[in-house]
Amino acid sequence: MVNESPDAPPRPRLRPTRRGRLVLLLGAALVVAAAVLLPLLFLGSQEKRQQPRFLVIPEGWRASQVYAAADKALRLAPGSTEKAVPGAELSLPAAAGGNPEGYLFPATYPVDDETTPQGLLRYMVQTASERFGVDRVTAGAQRNGDSVHRSVTIASIVQAEADTVSDMGKVARVIYNRLAQDMALQMDSTINYALKRSTLDTTTGDTKIDSPYNSYERKGLPPTPIGNPGEEAMRAAVSPPPGPWLYFVTVRQGDTRFTDNYDEQLTNVEEFNRNRRSAATG
Repeated sequence: MVNESPDAPPRPRLRPTRRGRLVLLLGAALVVAAAVLLPLLFLGSQEKRQQPRFLVIPEGWRASQVYAAADKALRLAPGSTEKAVPGAELSLPAAAGGNPEGYLFPATYPVDDETTPQGLLRYMVQTASERFGVDRVTAGAQRNGDSVHRSVTIASIVQAEADTVSDMGKVARVIYNRLAQDMALQMDSTINYALKRSTLDTTTGDTKIDSPYNSYERKGLPPTPIGNPGEEAMRAAVSPPPGPWLYFVTVRQGDTRFTDNYDEQLTNVEEFNRNRRSAATG
């Protein structure tokens, strides 16, 4: 959400993040919007292969969530997958500094007792590299004056902020427009990342935290991606539609308003508040 001018006081968060909804998919069948069934990671002969278990990584999950889910799927002690990162020899861009956040590709992964955390992590990163490093993505990033890594960072914010897939391009354009005008991004999703949470509301105190992910007080992009985006968010990040938008708010589910007029944004915010009060008392 972007609901402030650079100097305006912060307002309550106006909608759930995309990440918050996707977490719910884990309890469903193996149908995830952008998930694909990737080849098995098993070692050994066909005779030794066991019935696979499935690890579902939804779009937008943070690395910490991926690690925890991998530990459970691989039946390892908590923290095992995260500890495997330094020794996994991941093929990450130099700009990532060894941090795989943003490159643990969202998908459905079959695993069994022979699957190692190192092998699983390598396959996730390899898949992201194939999906994000193709010529059209690289060309799109260069067209925007960005590296692929910066585009992945933008895509991760788009994934968290967009209410629908159709909104992703406009959210990406808001990010580019605010960066071009040297405006703070003021994205609640980056603060949620810093505070290791997913919440509907951001308080004034939250916007004052001392963190490089505080996009209310610090201009520019956060130092790393804030989650692991899917292909649709990446496409939006490298090929956003033209438009002057600087603000957006989801008035109700499926109805996100984009504008470059702050007074119009305030009107949209008030409509959201009315809808929220009505829902609370209905």
